[in-house]
Amino acid sequence: MNKMNCWEFMHCERQAGGAKVGELGICPVTVHEGFNGAHGGIAAGRVCWLVVGSFCGGKIQGTFAEKFKDCTKCAFMALVQKEESLTVLGFSLTMQEINKEQKDYTGRNKT
Repeated sequence: MNKMNCWEFMHCERQAGGAKVGELGICPVTVHEGFNGAHGGIAAGRVCWLVVGSFCGGKIQGTFAEKFKDCTKCAFMALVQKEESLTVLGFSLTMQEINKEQKDYTGRNKT
């Protein structure tokens, strides 16, 4: 299954080379390497709710606590949750959960 990143789903055009980079800058979600691969995304593309300073709903989002309530209403977050509930790793909200699940999964599947 080809998994979409948030900038593809939202058509925000703030990824490198995107049409709105000149006007709004590059979104931190698209370059956040600490989350690369989480839920099968590029950079933080499938865990955008964890990145401070993302641009959603026409405005730059603040801290995790400030933005998360809006994220829980987001169609993209719902899509990721639905897609990931079908995988072995399942859906995780935080990087700590993602790291634990990836570590547990890797440990169970060593040859």
